[in-house]
Amino acid sequence: MRIDVQYSSGHTEFAAYRDAILSAEGEGCDTAWVLDHFDGAMVGGDRPVLECFTLLGALAAATTRISLGCLVANVANRHPALLAQCAQTVQRISGGRFRLGLGAGAAPDTRWSREHRERGIHIAPALADRHAQVVGNIDVVRATAPTVPIIVGVNSVELATIAGRHADGVNVRLKSPHAERYLAAAREAAQGRPFECSGWAAHDDPAAQQKAEELRLDRLIISHLYAFDR
Repeated sequence: MRIDVQYSSGHTEFAAYRDAILSAEGEGCDTAWVLDHFDGAMVGGDRPVLECFTLLGALAAATTRISLGCLVANVANRHPALLAQCAQTVQRISGGRFRLGLGAGAAPDTRWSREHRERGIHIAPALADRHAQVVGNIDVVRATAPTVPIIVGVNSVELATIAGRHADGVNVRLKSPHAERYLAAAREAAQGRPFECSGWAAHDDPAAQQKAEELRLDRLIISHLYAFDR
């Protein structure tokens, strides 16, 4: 099982963030994942989040071995063509080390969509439409950046099934009571083709590795808030 890290730029500035990624690279972590938000307060931070693809480009130039990814890019945040260009750009800068995580985003009337409402960013009201956006984004990225692995972050059986049919992997929150169901749906939909299952957990969750092993995960992503909180 591969072990990854995820840090929040809503809690720290770039220099500390970069140094933490370099440290993770030196310690043999497989992948470093960044957030895709506007407002650091959405994740308990105290400053704006660094735009994820700009941050990934800077990290790609600063590192040599560790893979880099976003967990997850919200399909509401960018036109699919722009998302595909962003993915292609980071893939080129990193020499093929980029992994694209995609998510359907939250419903427009939830606290997780506040940063979109404040910025006038449209969110499709219907869950089925947001799921369709995920599929459409995958298709455009495949056409523009075919070597980029695509992982879908899921919180429903329906989206897990989409991940299994259209993506290269699925990601679940380990503490979700439905994580096993989501993974089973994605694995079934993948129909035996190469497909990666991963989960994320907070760095202070003592049961994370045991749970990941029970779920037969290929990858465990340990999420930290501060880049230096390791």
